[in-house]
Amino acid sequence: MVTAKETTQHRGRGARERILAAADRLFAQQGITATGMEQVAEEAPVSKRTLYVHFRTKSDLVIAHLQALASSGKTLEGVLTLEELSPRERILRLFDQPATDLASVRGCPFIDAAAEFPDPASPIHAYAREQKLLMVRLVTALVAELGCAEPAALAEQLVTLADGAASRAMVLNEPDYGRHARAAAQTLLEHALPRDGSACGEVPT
Repeated sequence: MVTAKETTQHRGRGARERILAAADRLFAQQGITATGMEQVAEEAPVSKRTLYVHFRTKSDLVIAHLQALASSGKTLEGVLTLEELSPRERILRLFDQPATDLASVRGCPFIDAAAEFPDPASPIHAYAREQKLLMVRLVTALVAELGCAEPAALAEQLVTLADGAASRAMVLNEPDYGRHARAAAQTLLEHALPRDGSACGEVPT
């Protein structure tokens, strides 16, 4: 029987947000598979009953966590939709590590999630794949806007650099490691885009 106290907890304002915030901290610090639902409930803090009211399974929680990250703009992909930046600058910002409160460098959460759930049929792996495919679609549109003759091929090269740099930055715990990939990306752009710069928002000389 659900008590009045439990009902209040279930409907408590901010419970879902506290759960997601706790999951974000724990997943970043120790990984998804190493984090139990009971630990998330304690960190939130909410009762286990409240946790399962909002998220029936751990898979539901993980996907909601990844969705929240995707919509926050605090991932590699987040810069690609910043309309105040030029297409070229959005692409080059892929090589800057997103701001974080963590003491150590955090890699791409979508790659991390896919690695922890390697089965392609897993809903978590599938969501991570969707975000990586969205990333390359966004970059393809940007390089096409810049006038690249083969935008799909260039976009794949750029996102491969960005994902690789993010992974190495995490392994080496080096926040500015992306500078190496950024230099390579600039070279790719210079060779792939029109020489006169007219498609890049520059005035031909």
